Amino acid sequence: MSDPTAPTGDLDACAALVARGDPDRFATLMAAPVPARAALLPLYAFNVEVARAPWVTQEPMIVEMRLQWWRDVLEEIASGGPVRRHEVATPLADTLRRPAPDGAADRLSTAPALLDELVAARRRDTAQMPFDDPAALRAYLDATAGNLMVVAALLLGDAAQTPVRAIGRAHGLAQYLMAVPELEARGKAPLPDGRPDTLRALAREGRDWLTEGRAARLPKQVRPALWPAWQADAILKRAAAHPARVGQGALAPSEFSRRFGLLRRGLTGAV
Repeated sequence: MSDPTAPTGDLDACAALVARGDPDRFATLMAAPVPARAALLPLYAFNVEVARAPWVTQEPMIVEMRLQWWRDVLEEIASGGPVRRHEVATPLADTLRRPAPDGAADRLSTAPALLDELVAARRRDTAQMPFDDPAALRAYLDATAGNLMVVAALLLGDAAQTPVRAIGRAHGLAQYLMAVPELEARGKAPLPDGRPDTLRALAREGRDWLTEGRAARLPKQVRPALWPAWQADAILKRAAAHPARVGQGALAPSEFSRRFGLLRRGLTGAV
């Protein structure tokens, strides 16, 4: 997990953070080539820090301060000037400012803005009210899971953003449906409409997004950025067939399916 441009201690801290806070995504890192791991690790650690910010306190002002701190970091990265010292912010800045693998130096110039949209969207996690409609939920998924996957792909190579975003959106939807029972237990109203027919249609739409993204035959070098979605189709298929499982927390694939699916991607490079 070494990277000559970042302090070893920072990368170790990022690895521990992702392994603890997002073990499924960490598993995809371990299946990826070493250069891809080094590029993606600070990004995924950043995502863990931002995603957990709305859940560590009940005080909206403190949540806003935590999220604004990360928005300030991204502004510093975008400006090209000094970036505050932090075990995640420092390697993230190094990663986003590093020349792209194929020499396309300007490709990563959009990354700080995309991640800023992600941070801003996480403010929605403090709301008790449901999304206004499915379109609002889709916009949230685009800004969070979609933007994260787009930036991950940009770090690894040149790929069309539309199919990458479609896969990221599908992954975000699958994870969101998995989280519905916990969100409800925390007093949230996570879905704009929880009726079975609506859930079925939403899950089917998510599978369409996956089909759209996979049909693009994205370059091999960027595919490890897409691997976090390796369970999405099975989850969405189950939600479409049995919408009641969403509320029951019964969407997770079997351990065998999880391990086999990730092993297949590590061996074949499949999306």
